[in-house]
Amino acid sequence: MQAIAERADVGFGSFYNHFESKTELFEAAVVDALEEFGQNFDEHLRGIDDPAELVAAGFRLSARLTVSHPELMQIVRRRGLGHIHSDNGLAFRAMRDLQRGMSCGRFTAVDPAVALSALGGTLLSLVELRFARPDLDGDETAVSFAELVLRMLGVPADDAHGVARRPLPDLD
Repeated sequence: MQAIAERADVGFGSFYNHFESKTELFEAAVVDALEEFGQNFDEHLRGIDDPAELVAAGFRLSARLTVSHPELMQIVRRRGLGHIHSDNGLAFRAMRDLQRGMSCGRFTAVDPAVALSALGGTLLSLVELRFARPDLDGDETAVSFAELVLRMLGVPADDAHGVARRPLPDLD
């Protein structure tokens, strides 16, 4: 805690004005990281109008974080269920895209919280698979999962197959 306070250039005592414990600080850091990735995804996916493409791309980009940010995804792997219904980050954006897809008829209308739980649980399963089986082609596996997610949301099979395979933006 002292090292964190020193790096942040704040007094050790004032640190506890913001966080009551290391666990609370840790959770805040995870939330901030997920929000940063969510903003980055929004920036790179701007201009895509199809909610199905947004969900598939967001899903696939999230899966790629296991390679680009393995430490964060190890945390998500173990603690991700607590972030599925977050009011920010990746979950907030997924909920936004799911609701938009339902309101325009692209997705089957169900309780959005149920759809978000299914989407988040599927992503966590994919993250687990990518760490457990690093020999699998990660991008192709993510495409297969994205296609299944779209079908689960009511997108016809042929359409889901094509949408899940659309090119992703480079997030540099």
